[in-house]
Amino acid sequence: MKTYRTGDTAFAAGNQVVVVRDDASLARLGIRAPIRFRGEFGVVLLMGPHNRSGFRQVVESIRANDERVRVVAFEAAPGDGGEPSANYDTYTLWIIPNSVYRRGERVEVVTPSNDPVAQTELP
Repeated sequence: MKTYRTGDTAFAAGNQVVVVRDDASLARLGIRAPIRFRGEFGVVLLMGPHNRSGFRQVVESIRANDERVRVVAFEAAPGDGGEPSANYDTYTLWIIPNSVYRRGERVEVVTPSNDPVAQTELP
């Protein structure tokens, strides 16, 4: 697994983990990336929405076992308070080989203080 891209998107739906298996799903999130869906899939962590510029995601750790993938992440606010902006979410996109795909595996995201952020199961 590799972190491919971080950034922000006009897709402002709040905290969620989204599994993307095709270009249309990725485009709906407002993200462009060269995922080779024949051999890879994407997992996107969306956080927000925000109406001030400058928020960014910080991923502290990723740990996996037979039952789940646990991501510890949070958002850092802009040091200067940011500027007013249209609503947006921040995102982190991971590209993962299909060979490790396990249907039903839980992906959960928590803050460093163990508060839940978002979760999903691989469909």
